[in-house]
Amino acid sequence: MAADMDARQHAHQLLEQLARRQLEAVTRLLEVMVHPEEAHDALTEEDRRVVAASREYFQMNPDGGVSFEEVVADCGFTMDDIRNIRGEQ
Repeated sequence: MAADMDARQHAHQLLEQLARRQLEAVTRLLEVMVHPEEAHDALTEEDRRVVAASREYFQMNPDGGVSFEEVVADCGFTMDDIRNIRGEQ
Protein backbone atom coordinates (compact mmCIF):
# COMPACT_ATOMS: atom_id res chain seq x y z
CA MET A 1 0.00 0.00 0.00
CA ALA A 2 2.81 2.44 0.86
CA ALA A 3 4.51 1.64 -2.43
CA ASP A 4 1.28 2.49 -4.28
CA MET A 5 1.10 5.88 -2.54
CA ASP A 6 4.75 6.57 -3.31
CA ALA A 7 4.14 5.74 -6.98
CA ARG A 8 1.06 8.01 -7.07
CA GLN A 9 2.92 10.87 -5.42
CA HIS A 10 5.81 10.45 -7.83
CA ALA A 11 3.39 10.45 -10.77
CA HIS A 12 1.77 13.65 -9.49
CA GLN A 13 5.19 15.30 -9.14
CA LEU A 14 6.08 14.35 -12.70
CA LEU A 15 2.74 15.58 -14.05
CA GLU A 16 3.34 18.97 -12.44
CA GLN A 17 6.52 19.34 -14.52
CA LEU A 18 4.89 18.75 -17.91
CA ALA A 19 4.10 21.41 -20.47
CA ARG A 20 0.47 21.76 -21.55
CA ARG A 21 0.83 19.66 -24.71
CA GLN A 22 2.71 16.94 -22.87
CA LEU A 23 0.02 16.89 -20.19
CA GLU A 24 -2.67 16.56 -22.86
CA ALA A 25 -0.84 13.57 -24.38
CA VAL A 26 -0.41 11.87 -21.01
CA THR A 27 -4.05 12.53 -20.16
CA ARG A 28 -5.16 10.86 -23.39
CA LEU A 29 -2.90 7.88 -22.66
CA LEU A 30 -4.36 7.53 -19.18
CA GLU A 31 -7.89 7.72 -20.58
CA VAL A 32 -7.08 4.90 -23.00
CA MET A 33 -5.55 2.82 -20.21
CA VAL A 34 -8.52 3.33 -17.89
CA HIS A 35 -11.25 3.03 -20.57
CA PRO A 36 -9.79 1.04 -23.51
CA GLU A 37 -13.24 0.27 -24.94
CA GLU A 38 -13.89 3.99 -25.45
CA ALA A 39 -10.57 4.40 -27.25
CA HIS A 40 -11.57 1.69 -29.70
CA ASP A 41 -14.83 3.54 -30.40
CA ALA A 42 -12.86 6.73 -31.12
CA LEU A 43 -10.92 5.12 -33.98
CA THR A 44 -11.76 6.29 -37.46
CA GLU A 45 -12.08 3.88 -40.35
CA GLU A 46 -8.64 5.00 -41.54
CA ASP A 47 -7.21 4.31 -38.06
CA ARG A 48 -8.66 0.80 -38.17
CA ARG A 49 -7.12 0.16 -41.61
CA VAL A 50 -3.71 1.33 -40.43
CA VAL A 51 -3.89 -0.82 -37.28
CA ALA A 52 -4.93 -3.85 -39.35
CA ALA A 53 -2.05 -3.26 -41.77
CA SER A 54 0.38 -2.97 -38.85
CA ARG A 55 -0.85 -6.21 -37.30
CA GLU A 56 -0.56 -7.98 -40.64
CA TYR A 57 2.99 -6.66 -41.10
CA PHE A 58 4.10 -7.94 -37.70
CA GLN A 59 2.46 -11.32 -38.29
CA MET A 60 4.50 -11.64 -41.47
CA ASN A 61 7.62 -10.20 -39.79
CA PRO A 62 7.68 -11.70 -36.29
CA ASP A 63 11.24 -10.51 -35.66
CA GLY A 64 9.96 -6.95 -35.56
CA GLY A 65 10.06 -3.86 -37.63
CA VAL A 66 12.63 -1.21 -38.36
CA SER A 67 14.88 -0.17 -35.49
CA PHE A 68 14.93 3.41 -34.26
CA GLU A 69 18.56 3.62 -35.36
CA GLU A 70 17.57 2.68 -38.92
CA VAL A 71 14.84 5.32 -38.98
CA VAL A 72 17.31 7.91 -37.71
CA ALA A 73 19.82 6.96 -40.44
CA ASP A 74 17.12 6.98 -43.14
CA CYS A 75 16.28 10.54 -42.11
CA GLY A 76 19.92 11.53 -42.54
CA PHE A 77 20.75 11.85 -38.86
CA THR A 78 23.09 10.05 -36.51
CA MET A 79 22.28 8.84 -33.02
CA ASP A 80 24.65 11.53 -31.74
CA ASP A 81 22.45 14.13 -33.50
CA ILE A 82 19.41 12.74 -31.69
CA ARG A 83 21.17 12.67 -28.33
CA ASN A 84 22.24 16.30 -28.79
CA ILE A 85 18.66 17.33 -29.62
CA ARG A 86 17.50 15.65 -26.42
CA GLY A 87 20.29 17.24 -24.41
CA GLU A 88 21.81 13.88 -23.56
CA GLN A 89 25.52 13.24 -23.39
